[in-house]
Amino acid sequence: MKPGLFIKDKFLLLLLHVVCMGLLSAFLRLTGYGEAKVLLVLCFWLLILTAWLIFNYVQRKNYFEETEGILDGMEQKYLLGELLPASFRLEDKLYRQMLHSSNKAVIERIRKLEYEKKEYKEFIESWVHEIKAPITGVALLCGNGRRNQSSVPVSEILKDISLENQKIENLVEQILYYARMEKVYQDFFIRETDLQNVAQDVLQKNQLLLIGKQVRAEVACPHKVYTDGKWITFILNQMTLNSVKYCGSQPEFLITTRPSPNGVFLIFQDNGRGIPKEDLPRIFEKGFTGSNGRSRKGATGMGLYLCKRLCEKMGVGLFAESVLGQGTKMIMEFPVSSYITMEAQRDGQVSWPDGAVPGYLKKM
Repeated sequence: MKPGLFIKDKFLLLLLHVVCMGLLSAFLRLTGYGEAKVLLVLCFWLLILTAWLIFNYVQRKNYFEETEGILDGMEQKYLLGELLPASFRLEDKLYRQMLHSSNKAVIERIRKLEYEKKEYKEFIESWVHEIKAPITGVALLCGNGRRNQSSVPVSEILKDISLENQKIENLVEQILYYARMEKVYQDFFIRETDLQNVAQDVLQKNQLLLIGKQVRAEVACPHKVYTDGKWITFILNQMTLNSVKYCGSQPEFLITTRPSPNGVFLIFQDNGRGIPKEDLPRIFEKGFTGSNGRSRKGATGMGLYLCKRLCEKMGVGLFAESVLGQGTKMIMEFPVSSYITMEAQRDGQVSWPDGAVPGYLKKM
């Protein structure tokens, strides 16, 4: 710390002293004191002021030199607040407290970023292992077709290749949405969305998969809402893939909507394995696979986590109900602000296909 900068910092204090010395001199002269006595008082004042300034300068200079020495010797310089030298000055104590609070926030942020980086790395590793399966499948199918070693018709081989390609597309889409998740608002476009069309698009997209697994799927979504149809399509697609992945014999699912006290429910309901009671509270956690996922190779536990996070970003509720061995309901709740029309509003009931709720849904 240079003396000139120190004096400049004390300029207002020194100016106050000069003014006070002038006023004191005037007062002493008016009360009858001679010039010699007044000059003696002012010299004594200046002596004390100079001594105090020198002492204060040396003290602050040593303090800041010690602080700079500590900072120069640190690798993680954001931890300076934890190692500041002790000081009796209130100002220094307050600065130390503020630095400590600031450093704590920085450390928490760094830990969060390190954790997210670790999880991202783990997800990429598991995703790469999962995508290798359909890529290998396509390569084998193409190799067998070129060598004519398979008795399967070419049309069947092409169908299988299309199915494996669809798996690759779904996995690529998943990682793209995962990468965009933190910047969802930059890619978020609110408009009137027909949930019937969204659900049918999801079924059409997965047509080969549903036919191959012999899944019976129905859609009854007479509501329209204001939302981003692209993100809702992705969420429903993840639910569809999960449902098919853990389906049982004679798989069926239904996508429907109905009014709720706070807006509109979109319900995805299947008759699959169901989710164990102890796993249900954790199914939206990042990387959680549960007993169903552990029994199946390649499960990443990211699908429902992405669905939950995207719903939170859009202000849409998402929760699940399930009975082990009977099936699962995934319920999205669009708030009343997004609800705009319902074709079945007159009687307050959803009109089901063929006029009746499918039998497998009545059981839940």
